[in-house]
Amino acid sequence: MTAPDATSPASPDTAPTSWRDSLAVYLQPRVLIVLFLGFSSGLPLALSGSTLLVWMRESGVDLKTIGLFALVGTPYTLKFLWAPLVDAMHVPLFTRTFGRRRGWLLFSQLLLIAAILLLALTDPARSPFYVALGALLVATASSTQDIVVDAFRVESLPESEQAAGMASYVAAYRIGMLVSTAGALFIVSGFESTGITRTSAWMWGYVVMAAMVLIGTITALVATEPEQSLRAEAATQTQTALARVLHAAIGAFSEFLTRKDALAALAFVVLFKFTDAFSGTMTAPFVIDLGFSRNDYAAIVKGVGLAATLIGGFAGGFVARRYSLATSLWIGGVVQALANLSFSWLAFVGTSQWALAFAITCENFTSAIGTVIFVAYLSALCQNPLHTATQYALLTALAAVGRTYLSSGAGFVADTTGWPLFFVICMLVAIPSLVLLAWLQKRGHFDALGPVRV
Repeated sequence: MTAPDATSPASPDTAPTSWRDSLAVYLQPRVLIVLFLGFSSGLPLALSGSTLLVWMRESGVDLKTIGLFALVGTPYTLKFLWAPLVDAMHVPLFTRTFGRRRGWLLFSQLLLIAAILLLALTDPARSPFYVALGALLVATASSTQDIVVDAFRVESLPESEQAAGMASYVAAYRIGMLVSTAGALFIVSGFESTGITRTSAWMWGYVVMAAMVLIGTITALVATEPEQSLRAEAATQTQTALARVLHAAIGAFSEFLTRKDALAALAFVVLFKFTDAFSGTMTAPFVIDLGFSRNDYAAIVKGVGLAATLIGGFAGGFVARRYSLATSLWIGGVVQALANLSFSWLAFVGTSQWALAFAITCENFTSAIGTVIFVAYLSALCQNPLHTATQYALLTALAAVGRTYLSSGAGFVADTTGWPLFFVICMLVAIPSLVLLAWLQKRGHFDALGPVRV
């Protein structure tokens, strides 16, 4: 069954989903598996990032050295380069025992635990080089786990559960990040209060974080290998390892680029979240410029923002289940663009904590809706189980172009226009993606994806 057009009447097969059905899908075993894997994916990000930087600063490392540590996040942006290996290579013993996806999942998690423990044994005050090496190993193992989890989620969930799975994944990912930031800092403080040295407290804090990865490991052991992965494995079992890698790498790109309107779809992938990225780049300086304190920023932007993101993620899952994919993308694209006007309003209101909370809630809630629906679309684009990991890693890398490169000029625009007009412009930059959405819908792009009603 293909996705109905936004204007088509609902058939009995595509009748709007009730709230009860929409909530029940989150309790499906496959969705719960994805939820716990989301926690495992979100946990290590800060351990080589913000939490590590706090540890380094407390150890007396100079700011120049700390600034260079942004480079340890490089594996997250280049993971698509080794995604073909994850798609095609077998991990000795693991693949034979647990299967193609679960084998890689367990292998990457064991590597992640080992990398976090190695990082725990370093001392930023004495050996920044070994800290950087340990952080790089953590980031590499973590990004490899992300590749496998994304492929596992796409292949294991039926279309009716993709959006719910992504909503659960996003929520658990954020909780994992919260555990490895605020949670890790509280744990370190707790160890330090027992009388041990600060260095030992940080070491044991990271040991606890390494143990937290076992949540994902247990989940992988409980899970079953996706049927799509089993079929792909059977289809390639007679090929050599090199042939499988080349087939995954070349096939992933050529198979996608030969599709109808492939370039327009790739442009849409780059631009859909650009409205969020353009405004998000300047949120922190905007809040500080209005006169809010760092405590206000931490409590409202991070605290209230996290709650709004979690709720918005589940709301996005409901929207994506109730409507066709094209209609859901329209809803997500429009609301995430309009939310920028709440910041324009805040610029006129000034320093009001309630106004800031309202603006942050609007932005994070609508952004999460757009994210869940967008990732459901990315998942629908990855239809060949031989290339799932490679194609999904490539698409997420393209989606990051707006955040990483196109948004780099946001500061110049804000400086020239002032805050109220800047956020109006942030809304207007969504127009190209909506034009592409209309064009792709008219060309039958979403119908060609097959049963993508999520």
